[in-house]
Amino acid sequence: QVQLVESGGGLVQPGGSLRLSCVSSGISKYYMRGWYRQAAGKQRELVATITTTYITNYADSVKGRFTISADNAQNTIYLEMNSLKPEDTAVYYCTHGLQVWGEGTLVTVSS
Repeated sequence: QVQLVESGGGLVQPGGSLRLSCVSSGISKYYMRGWYRQAAGKQRELVATITTTYITNYADSVKGRFTISADNAQNTIYLEMNSLKPEDTAVYYCTHGLQVWGEGTLVTVSS
């Protein structure tokens, strides 16, 4: 089974931008790939998903600010985050089909 490795998390000021990457170790059988996040004391929630045919879906809280994309040839998905808010602070997890998960990357939005 594939392994997922996220990168790109860090500290950013409100209004700033950050780009997350998720690389899979091999070819994935899953049609849906995406990003979830979990803030301290909260449940894990959907951020955005993308299919292998590039159909996208976003949580209402990030729509218009975040963009998910994929490079299938490189087995990589991305999350471009713009106009970041403190409430975006969370550990962001990459997933394939909700069956395979990365270890997560921490995004902190604070001044």
